[in-house]
Amino acid sequence: MGNDRTNEQPRNEGTGRRALLGAAVLGASGAVLGLPGAARAAEARAAKPAARGLKGLPVPTIIGHRGASGYRPEHTFGSYELALDLGADIVEAGDLCPTKDGHLVCRHEPEIGGTTDVADHPEFAGRKTTKVLDGVPTTGWFTEDFTLAELKTLRAIERIPANRPHNTLYNGRWEIPTFEEVLAWQDEQTRKRGKQVWIYPETKHPTYFRKLGLGLEERVAKLLRKHGKDGRNSPVILQSFEPTSIERLNRLVDNPLVVLLSTADSRPWDFVETGDPRTVADLITPKGLREIAGYAQGIGPTLDLVIPRKADGTLAAPSTLVSDAHRVGLILHPYTMRNENPFLPAEFRKGGAADGYGDPFGAFKAYFGTGIDGVFTDNADTGVLARADFLK
Repeated sequence: MGNDRTNEQPRNEGTGRRALLGAAVLGASGAVLGLPGAARAAEARAAKPAARGLKGLPVPTIIGHRGASGYRPEHTFGSYELALDLGADIVEAGDLCPTKDGHLVCRHEPEIGGTTDVADHPEFAGRKTTKVLDGVPTTGWFTEDFTLAELKTLRAIERIPANRPHNTLYNGRWEIPTFEEVLAWQDEQTRKRGKQVWIYPETKHPTYFRKLGLGLEERVAKLLRKHGKDGRNSPVILQSFEPTSIERLNRLVDNPLVVLLSTADSRPWDFVETGDPRTVADLITPKGLREIAGYAQGIGPTLDLVIPRKADGTLAAPSTLVSDAHRVGLILHPYTMRNENPFLPAEFRKGGAADGYGDPFGAFKAYFGTGIDGVFTDNADTGVLARADFLK
């Protein structure tokens, strides 16, 4: 499980895989800009006969961010299943963190004080500690300090109760799922629903965990191979904020791969560790995107990289990121659309209530109009309705 396959020769299939994806995401002109043209291109793609792999997904694709986390505590089977019920095309199940005994569990972060009831367990009081996680001192309880059996005694809670007090109703109802349980659940839901269920797991802080002897990529690859889900048309898209994690996965599996991108002035933590001076701003240049296209099939930028915000929080003009990425055959699945006021561009907010809904339909329309291929959202039902409006 822990063997490093970095000495393998990389598969010489990247170009073919990118070409396959490019056909799925590009219109006849190659660039998809402006609302009317983007809508026509998306409608044409959505009308094509069912195909295998990513080409078979609706466009824009609605991705349930950690499930239906607008309505249930995130990264629980309750959240995942509700996302499917609400129409999500893909479920982000889940953010993968290792346990002390080497299992992969689904948590937003390795620190679990904010997403589980661990603080209510006196037997684990002594596990509370402070660690430096990607350069940030973080205090709490960490997955790598627990065995899987110990984590299974905990229950999930709402992570942002100030924005989602209604979700606290479900605190304590669901346990922490493992990645292997998710892979089995995916098959069960595919049979139950009569259509292929897709998942979109992320390797969390891979450099941090590799230094602890808990490398993520080999564990992910081993489980995907075990379940027969490591092929180019497998319904599992892998993502990471660390480009070298995606490069490593590219040597281990043939799954679609996506590089996540934070703010323009940030540096991926693997770059910090290795002394690579580049920032995200360098990665989203034409040169940087061509490099990413050499080992990945897509990018997952923050929405502000697609449409920057002005000083007053309203949307500015769209950047060229969509057309630049499409030009080299990359798909774009930006993150994260949420219904609540604090998460929306200023012109789409209604009042100042932290848990109040604004006008997410207006925001969805603006982002879909740039030609993005899909979007992560905490509210899959809102995304599905917004897509229907956009495609009319």
